[in-house]
Amino acid sequence: GADGEGKKSPDYRSILSISDEAARAQALNEHLSTRSYVQGYSLSQADVDAFRQLSTPPADPQLFHVARWFRHIEALLGSPCGKGQPCRLQASKGRRVQPQWSPPAGTQPCRLHLYNSLTRNKEVFIPQDGKKVTWYCCGPTVYDASHMGHARSYISFDILRRVLKDYFKFDVFYCMNITDIDDKIIKRARQNHLFEQYLEKRPEAAQLLEDVQAALKPFSVKLNETTDPDKKQMLERIQHEVQLATEPLEKAVQSRLTGEEVSSCVEVLLEEAKDLLSDWLDSTLGSDVTDNSIFSKLPKFWEGEFHRDMEALNVLPPDVLTRVSEYVPEIVNFVQKIVDNGYGYVSNGSVYFDTAKFASSEKHSYGKLVPEAVGDQKALQEGEGDLSISADRLSEKRSPNDFALWKASKPGEPSWPCPWGKGRPGWHIECSAMAGTLLGASMDIHGGGFDLRFPHHDNELAQSEAYFENDCWVRYFLHTGHLTIAGCKMSKSLKNFITIKDALKKHSARQLRLAFLMHSWKDTLDYSSNTMESALQYEKFLNEFFLNVKDILRAPVDITGQFEKWGEEEAELNKNFYDKKTAIHEALCDNVDTRTVMEEMRALVSQCNLYMAARKAMRKRPNRALLENIALYLTHMLKIFGAIEEESSLGFPVGGSGTSLNLESTVMPYLQVLSEFREGVRKIAREQKVPEVLQLSDALRDDILPELGVRFEDHEGLPTVVKLVDRNTLLKEREEKRQVEEEKRKKKEEAARRKQEQEAAKLAKMKIPPSEMFLSETDKYSKFDENGLPTHDAEGKELSKGQAKKVKKLFEAQEKLYKEYLQMPQNGSFQ
Repeated sequence: GADGEGKKSPDYRSILSISDEAARAQALNEHLSTRSYVQGYSLSQADVDAFRQLSTPPADPQLFHVARWFRHIEALLGSPCGKGQPCRLQASKGRRVQPQWSPPAGTQPCRLHLYNSLTRNKEVFIPQDGKKVTWYCCGPTVYDASHMGHARSYISFDILRRVLKDYFKFDVFYCMNITDIDDKIIKRARQNHLFEQYLEKRPEAAQLLEDVQAALKPFSVKLNETTDPDKKQMLERIQHEVQLATEPLEKAVQSRLTGEEVSSCVEVLLEEAKDLLSDWLDSTLGSDVTDNSIFSKLPKFWEGEFHRDMEALNVLPPDVLTRVSEYVPEIVNFVQKIVDNGYGYVSNGSVYFDTAKFASSEKHSYGKLVPEAVGDQKALQEGEGDLSISADRLSEKRSPNDFALWKASKPGEPSWPCPWGKGRPGWHIECSAMAGTLLGASMDIHGGGFDLRFPHHDNELAQSEAYFENDCWVRYFLHTGHLTIAGCKMSKSLKNFITIKDALKKHSARQLRLAFLMHSWKDTLDYSSNTMESALQYEKFLNEFFLNVKDILRAPVDITGQFEKWGEEEAELNKNFYDKKTAIHEALCDNVDTRTVMEEMRALVSQCNLYMAARKAMRKRPNRALLENIALYLTHMLKIFGAIEEESSLGFPVGGSGTSLNLESTVMPYLQVLSEFREGVRKIAREQKVPEVLQLSDALRDDILPELGVRFEDHEGLPTVVKLVDRNTLLKEREEKRQVEEEKRKKKEEAARRKQEQEAAKLAKMKIPPSEMFLSETDKYSKFDENGLPTHDAEGKELSKGQAKKVKKLFEAQEKLYKEYLQMPQNGSFQ
C-alpha cells in the first residue's frame, strides 16, 4: 500500500527477509501505519506469516501497531508456530473461524452419444445452437398403404425424438416431408385411372379374354427378363392366378352358360387380372393422361391414411410437414443455384447433377455415407425411378453416376413451368430444397431408413452442399435398421406384406412400441410371433406391478401413516432403485440404448416384486412411499418412450384413451366396497359351512367381474386385491385358465383309464392257470409235460437247460399270481 504522501512502505517479502527481530518489528510497524485497517478487516495469510515470525510483542511503545495485531493474532491462533512449521488460520480457545472447505471430486457427467452414419461410430451429440436441435426426417412416398417397414422407421424416430426432447431436454424442431410427386405415384395414379375407365366400359366376356391374352404377352417378356428372385416369384404368382381365373370364363363362354354365371366368372377374372391389365393399359394409353388432378388425388388419399396410421401408433406429428407439390418454386430455385455454382447441367430439358465436377472439388466429397457404393448402377437407377431409366434418358447424362435434379415431363406425366421447359422435380432434390428452406445451410440431425443411405441420402448431401457451398449440411445422420418378417425380407411375393392396419388388428400400439423398445433402433428388427410374445409378456409383467402398487396405495392410511420407518429391506431396495436409474441414464446416453433400459426396468420391477413378496410372507405392509416413487419413475420413463398416454398418472391406462383417470377414480371405491362385502360373506359361509354361497362368490370372481374388466385376487389371510384390467386381457386369461384346467382334467381321465386298463389286463393275466399259460403258444412250443410246462420248441427240438429254466421261472411267477387271484373273492378285493 501507500500512505497519504505517496511514500511506499516495505512489502511482506522484504519484511520476512530481515533477520534481526527488532528491525523486522520496526519495518512491520511502518508497513501497518500506512494501511487502513478498519473494523471487521479480514486477516490474510500474508498478515499471519509476518506476525508469526515474531516470538514476542515489541516492548517499544512506538511500535504499538505491531503489538496490538500480535496480541490479536495470538488470541486467534495460539502461540507462534515452530521453525519450519506452516502457519495456518485455525480454531483456538479464543475467537473461532470456519475451517477450510474443498468441493467434492464428483464424477464426470455422462454425455449423450449417437451413432452417426457419417462416421459409422458413436459420437458425442453437440447441437450447433445451445439446446436447440434441428431435425429433418424423410417421410413416405404416398402411393399405397403404410406397412410395418414404415412403422419401423417412424416409431423408432418417435422414440428418439421423445427421448431427446423429454429426457435430455433438448428443444427439438422436427421437420418431415411427404413425397407426393414421384415415378411410383405417377405410374400408380395412371394405372388406377385407366383401370377405372376400363371397368366403366363393362367389357364383354370375349373382349375381356382377348385383352387378358394381349396383356399376358408383354407380361411374359417382363417375367423372363426379371432376375430378382422375389420379384420373379411375385410375377409368376400373378401369371398363375390369372391363368386359373381365365379357364372358368373360357369354359363358360364355350358352353354358352347363363349371363349370371358368366358375369360371376368375369368378376373373378377382373379381380385377379387387375395388376396385369392396369400395367398393360398404362403401357398403351398412359401417355394420353393429361389431367394433373389425377396425380394429386392418389397421394392425397394415402397421405391421409398414413397420418391416421401414425396417430393410431401414437407417433407425434412433426412440427412442420412439407409436401413436394407445395415447394416446386423453391425446388426450381434450388436447382438453378446448383447450376449457377457449376455443379449442374441442362440436357434436353432435364437438369442433372455433375458428380465428377462435385467430387473433384477440394471442398466437397461425394458418397460420404456409402463411398463403396458409388458407381452402383442398379442402385442409381432405382433412385431415378421406373419412368426415368429409358435409354434416351440415360443417354442425356455426361456420366452414368450423374442423377436428375429436374426431369423434363413426358406425355402422361404431371408438369410445372421452369426455365428449362415443363418438367417435374427429381426424387433427391425434394428433401434438399424443403429442408434447406426451413432449416438452412446446416442441420443437426437427418434421419431415414437404412436402405436410403445410397443413393438417396448421399445425393441429398451432395446437391445440398453444392447449393450452400459448404461441407456440413448434416451434422449427424441417423438410420433406422431393417425390418424382417419372421426372418425373411418383407415382400408381396412372399405373402408376408403386413400393413400397419393389419398389425394393429393383432396387437395394440403399445405392444408394437414395446417390441421396438426391446431392440436397438439402428439394428435389424425381426417382426415375428416370438418378438411380439416377448412384448406381450413384458407388458403383462409391468402391468401386474403397477396394479399391485395401486392396490397398496388404495389401502386407507392417515396422513402421518404414509411415512413409515425404513428397515434394511427398504434401504436396499432404494439403493437398487438409484443404481438402476444410473444404469438407465448411462444406457440412454449410449446411443439411446432402449434395449438395455428395458432390461434394467425389468430387473428393478423384479426386485420390487421380491420385496413385496417378502413383506407379504411376514404379513407386513410394504413401504407405500418407496413403491410409489419407483412406480412413478417407471411410468415417467414409459411416457417418455410414448408407451403410456399422457393422462395416466401411474401405470398403464385403463379403459382406452381419455377415460383412464375418470374410470379408475370413479369405480374403484365401489369395487372396494364390493370386495369387502364379498370377503365378509365368504367368511360367514365358511364358518356356517354353506358351500353354495362360496360357489356364488367364486362365480362372481371368475365369471362375472372379468366381463367388466375387473380382477379379484384372493390371498389366504390377506385382503382381496382389486385390479382394473383390460376386459379382453381378462377374458383371454380366463380362457387360458379353462384350457389348462381342461387339459389337466383330460390328463387325469387318461391316467385313470390307463390304470383301469392295466388293472384289467393284470386281472385277465391272473385268471390264467399256470398249467394253461403256455398251451396257446404253439408258434413257440410243440410238447408240454403233465404240468403244462413246455419241453420242446416249435421245431420239435428239446428245450435247452437255459430255456427250460426261463419257462419254469415264468411258470412259478404265474403260479403266484393265480394263487392271489383265487384268494381275491375271499378277502373282498374284487366284487
